[in-house]
Formats: sequence, structure tokens, C-alpha cells
Amino acid sequence: MTEAALDIPDTARAYQARLGMWVFLATEIMFFGPIFLAYAVGRLHLPEAFIAAGRHTDVLLGTINTMVLLTSSAAIAMSTECVRDGAMRLARRLMWLTVVLGCAFLAIKGYEYAKDLREGLFPGPSFHAAGLSGEMGARLFFFLYFVATGLHALHLTVGICLVLVVQWQAARAPAVPLARRLEATALYWHFVDVVWVFLFPILYLAGRAS
Repeated sequence: MTEAALDIPDTARAYQARLGMWVFLATEIMFFGPIFLAYAVGRLHLPEAFIAAGRHTDVLLGTINTMVLLTSSAAIAMSTECVRDGAMRLARRLMWLTVVLGCAFLAIKGYEYAKDLREGLFPGPSFHAAGLSGEMGARLFFFLYFVATGLHALHLTVGICLVLVVQWQAARAPAVPLARRLEATALYWHFVDVVWVFLFPILYLAGRAS
């Protein structure tokens, strides 16, 4: 694969690939929408319980994971540009960096989940966080917290798998179709990151700002 710059035209196939991904992402927005709506309703009707529960989330780990995801978005964006420029070696390294950062996010989140369980924050019979055990609103907050972050982690896992597939194809596929595949994968990755950018303030910061 040459390192020379590639002139990749905006073909009908490329347009269809982007359109297909945008349609898919639109359905994903509708998938996450009810979760954000449920949070908004809960926060409106049970503000004190939601504020108190939000203060039990680990803002340090949430902040670290936010920085990890933002860095991964930059990495996959640069990888896409490298493929367009024909710099395949650098593109593949950036794809690996994206995968490593995605796995780091999941590892940190897994550690945070274990910490949450030890502190009794999982909604259910074992829910016994100090000062929150009698608060149904707090249980609702952490139910939404685990559902939202769990679904986000699932989507990120899918994104990691997609990047690995493109990475495998990078050694075999011509640069033009590879650029289209990586661009579609990058759109999905950016979507997952944007979801987290919305989740982070409402789950980690809102209770501390009140």
C-alpha cells in the first residue's frame, strides 16, 4: 500500500454508506431518547433524591473516562484522514490506539461498577448506600444510571469490534473502499462518544452543581 496521497472521490457508493450509517444512528438516538426522557422526568419530580444520588457517583473515574473517549474520537478521526492521504501505516496505528482507549474505558467502567456494587448502589434488595436506602428516587436514579451506562458500554464494545474488523481489512482492502468503511465506523464511534458527553454531566455533575 503506497503512502502517496489518494484522491478518493465522493462516489454514489460512499454516499450510500454514509446515508445508511446516518439512518442507523437516527434509530440509535430514538433508542437512547427514552432513557434521557425518563431521567428528565425523574429529576423534575424527585429533584432532591436525584441530587443526593448523583453525589454518590465517582466523578474522578467519570472524568478520566470522558478524557479517554474524547482522545479516542480524535484518534479515529485522524486515522480516517490518514487513510484518505494514503498514510496506511499511521492509520493502522491510530486504529489500534482507538481500540486500546476503548478497552481502557471499559476496564475503568468495570472497576467503577465493582466499586458501586461494594457501596450498595445497585438498585434492588441489596441497595443500602448511606443515606439513600429509603429513597425510591435514589433507586430510580441508579436504575437509570446502570441502564444508560450499561447500554453505552455495549455500544462501545460493538464500536471496538467494528474498528478491529476495519483494522483486519486494512491489510487486504484497497484504500478507497477501506476509507468508506472506516468513515462509517468513525461516525458510529463519534456517536457513542457524544452519548457519553451527554451522560457524563447528568449522572456525575448535576448532583454536585446543585
